Amino acid sequence: MTHEIKVEFDVPAVMRDGTTLYANIFRPADGGLYPVALSRTPYAKDFTTSFLYLDMVRLAREGYIVIVQDVRGRFSSEGNFSFFWDGEAEDGYDSVEWAAGLPSSSGNVGMWGISYLGFVQWAAASLNPPHLKAIMPGFTWSDARDGMWWRGGALELGILANILVPSMGSDVLIKRLAGKPELGPALEILINTIDELGREGYNALPIKDMPAIQELDLGSELLADLISNPFDPKYSRTPLSNLERCPVVTVPAYGIGGWYDIFIQGTLNNFVTQRLEGPTPQARQAKLIIGPWSHVNYTSYIGDLDFGMRSQMGFINGQGDLVALTTRWFDYWLKDIQNGVIDEAPVKIFVMGTNIWRDSQEWPLENTTLSPYYLQPGEGISLNTPPTGASPSRYCYDPADPAPTRGGNVHLSQVYGIGPKDQRPVEARADVLTFSSQPLKSALEVIGPVSVTLWAASSARDTDFIARLVDVHPDGFAQPLCDGIIRTRYRYDDRIEFLDPESPTELKIDLWSTANVFLPGHCIRVDITSSSFPRWDRNLNTDEPFGTGSTPIKANQTIFHDANHPTCIILPVIQN
Repeated sequence: MTHEIKVEFDVPAVMRDGTTLYANIFRPADGGLYPVALSRTPYAKDFTTSFLYLDMVRLAREGYIVIVQDVRGRFSSEGNFSFFWDGEAEDGYDSVEWAAGLPSSSGNVGMWGISYLGFVQWAAASLNPPHLKAIMPGFTWSDARDGMWWRGGALELGILANILVPSMGSDVLIKRLAGKPELGPALEILINTIDELGREGYNALPIKDMPAIQELDLGSELLADLISNPFDPKYSRTPLSNLERCPVVTVPAYGIGGWYDIFIQGTLNNFVTQRLEGPTPQARQAKLIIGPWSHVNYTSYIGDLDFGMRSQMGFINGQGDLVALTTRWFDYWLKDIQNGVIDEAPVKIFVMGTNIWRDSQEWPLENTTLSPYYLQPGEGISLNTPPTGASPSRYCYDPADPAPTRGGNVHLSQVYGIGPKDQRPVEARADVLTFSSQPLKSALEVIGPVSVTLWAASSARDTDFIARLVDVHPDGFAQPLCDGIIRTRYRYDDRIEFLDPESPTELKIDLWSTANVFLPGHCIRVDITSSSFPRWDRNLNTDEPFGTGSTPIKANQTIFHDANHPTCIILPVIQN
């Protein structure tokens, strides 16, 4: 049955330290008892753009008290906002317990939301509030050093600038300058700064003085701390690591992700950790759904490709949209309705290439074989055949003219595209090496984690190497699937060690995961380069302290593919 609903605006909730947070509440109007679906956001409870993937009105009409709350220090809520602060756990706990005690609440609470809204779910759940029964976090990370602030030791410049300026900037300025004549000019500068990001705004050096952040003081303290303390747990693991929280969370999570999302590996890691290490039987019943989606696009048309109507979040395999899935998940855990959702396969993934949905009992999938494909002389690739000896491949990396970002798992100015954008314009550059297989005679199903073992040398003491897996279509379209980066000074994680120039060094590059069938006539390709700017900050090829350099130098890069230095990509091949 569907319910008539009523809406209450700016309902106060007092936190343990006396700070008041405000929420909008959508509830059935008949006065009966209903469970609560709680979402906490830094992007404004009054802006529906924060909730593109879940209809609050529809969920309320399905018999839920739906609460959307501004987190501390954002928009209508009191207090000071601090980016990803550990206090979200306490505020989340207090908000859950407040929601459970509202009039007409049955006492059972679930949480939902994506990105930061997913982070606050893991934060609250880590303290195990008594009335929290289930969560549904989407598109969120697991380790801040692996896709949030950093990736392979490189700064996630695109994400950082996008969060601090377009996503957070307006509310920061409005709160800071409310009622002052400076507000209008400051907002004008903000608009111009956002527009400039797509043209030249990422180029400023040194990074520590980036005008887009410094001019209006939009997170300049965070930027300074990140640069001066790259290994500070405050900005790396605790409190930002959901992966550390998963083993103590007692309620089940239904994770939502996309193959072109900026946090796809985090979504997978959170699921695997909870399934294996969850402290309760309920936690170990976690589930996962992965579409071909990006961080902000859940339709069928992502980047340059249309994955078909069944791929979109509003029509998942023709079986119902995400609102319906959320309702079924909450119905089971919050209403005790035996609807069969718990008996379904825990993993549901969209497989690109064939463009079908596939269910599995585990991740990585059963029948997975990690198969080495070796880079060969002449820019080829072959399975299980190490090269027997050949001259290395070389290119010059110039940070003053870096290889640009073109689509992929990004969250930055739309100028650079998102998702499967054709890589041929980038691959045509002299500083991008391409290694391609012959056209495949039969389909190759690749689902799971991808990595590259790269043997490389550089004329610089510190530089970057990037590897990218590409599906080359018969018409030449080069579809990026996944990629990764290693900053050589950080190749041992938190121990800095510079390169011995010109000496071959073995580097491990994590390309995260994908699910794709290379169809007959398609080619497997690996791109090797040293930049994807401005997704990641440019390595200036110097040994200056991170973020302080302003003078780039060129580096001569060498990629080895011989018997003693067998560079290869490890593909998770499904054996059917």
